[in-house]
Amino acid sequence: MMTLTKNLAPSDSCITDAPGAAFRDYDAVRRAIAFISENWRSQPPIAAMADSAGVTSDELHHLFRRWAGLTPKLFMQALTLDHAKGLLRNSASVLDAALDSGLSGPGRLHDLFVTHEAMSPGQWKNGGSGMKLAFGFHPSPFGIAIVIASDRGLAGLAFADPGEEQTALADMKRRWPNATYVEDAGRTGALAQRVFDTRLWRADQPLRVVLIGTDFEVRVWQTLLRIPMGKATTYSSIAANVDRPNASRAVGAAVGKNPVSFVVPCHRVLGKSGALTGYHWGLTRKQAMLGWEAGQIGL
Repeated sequence: MMTLTKNLAPSDSCITDAPGAAFRDYDAVRRAIAFISENWRSQPPIAAMADSAGVTSDELHHLFRRWAGLTPKLFMQALTLDHAKGLLRNSASVLDAALDSGLSGPGRLHDLFVTHEAMSPGQWKNGGSGMKLAFGFHPSPFGIAIVIASDRGLAGLAFADPGEEQTALADMKRRWPNATYVEDAGRTGALAQRVFDTRLWRADQPLRVVLIGTDFEVRVWQTLLRIPMGKATTYSSIAANVDRPNASRAVGAAVGKNPVSFVVPCHRVLGKSGALTGYHWGLTRKQAMLGWEAGQIGL
């Protein structure tokens, strides 16, 4: 088992509202992000953004400050191509330095301390037969979170908008079709709180993650864990780091199958040009995560 930690406690600046409050904000944020994404080139005024979200300009300003720690204008800057290119600068050296040090890198999820291990290949090959997985639905800053737990730690994290919960759960179950699933929100709730309440990002409360996939997929997911918050990388950089420089397409497939969204930050993988390429849980949610993280570290 590899342990990924930093020796710093999260600063007061990364303490946010409780996940429930952030979840209530997300619906309006989601509408605003969709509008900003379509119109950022024309730099729309805040009044237009607010109208798209169904709130007043003042409400939108306070909403974004509360949810991400950014003004709507700064959030819009976080979605520009120039900002994305900035995230990509030195991406290869960032991954190399993290690999050399054995750490997750500076500011990874602003010190969401993670320990992880891979499930045995046999357990993946038999579709999770013999595994008992608990699941639950919980509020998060990015919509409804579907949390899946094994007896060894967090095994799955997915997202859904209201009304899509069962579809998202079915998508996760298809990854391990032979496992036994039991709804247990009490058990998964502690994990959800550990992930989304930044006040709990503490070294003395490490988040234990279990990665269930092929050997190649696990290597890709372990590489994703080395991408620091405020940075991004490309599929080709990941391919080089797993010693498969010509396997960008296979890397893309493995990134898309990442079962532990947000914690294993596949949202930090961009196209070579800085384009925000597709995301399994929706491009708007990927933009929300990148913008939220920009607020956590200071744009």
